[in-house]
This record gives sequence, C-alpha cells and structure tokens, in this order.
Amino acid sequence: MSSPQDTNDLLDAVAKVLLRCFVFGFLFLVLWFAIYILADGLLYRQAAMFHLTPHEVDLIHYCGMGLVKGFVLVFFLFPYIAIRLVLRKRRQ
Repeated sequence: MSSPQDTNDLLDAVAKVLLRCFVFGFLFLVLWFAIYILADGLLYRQAAMFHLTPHEVDLIHYCGMGLVKGFVLVFFLFPYIAIRLVLRKRRQ
C-alpha cells in the first residue's frame, strides 16, 4: 500500500503538470490570436482556395479559439484547482 505522503506527492506532481498544460494552452491561444490579427490577409488568401468567405474564416477562427479555451479550462485548470483544494484539505 502507498502511504498518504506518496499520494500527496503524486497529486502535487499531477497538479504541476496540469498547471503547465494550462499555461501552454493559453500561450497557444495567444499565438493563434496574434497570427490571426497580424496575418489576416494571408489567412483570407489561403481560405480562398477552399472558396471560404472572410466571414466564414472569421467564424472558424473565433469558434476554434473558443473551443480550445473551453477545453483548456475544463481539462487543465479545473482539475488543477480541484487537486489543490484536496491537497489543502489533507494537510490541515
């Protein structure tokens, strides 16, 4: 059987990984937004190959950013907060 200290160490390591994933996810979103703002002409020219209007390109990018942000929050930030709350309660 594992000791409570081993479990706390494991949860602490998982929390650190989740926090890093959260940070990298939001850095990815910032990069995506910067490319979208700075290279919009290039994005629209490439979208023309697929017969997409600028409105459709905007919609795809905004929805994609919203989905990624939602996934990053749900799968990385919320579990991180939950683990930290559990660890805080176990140490009291």
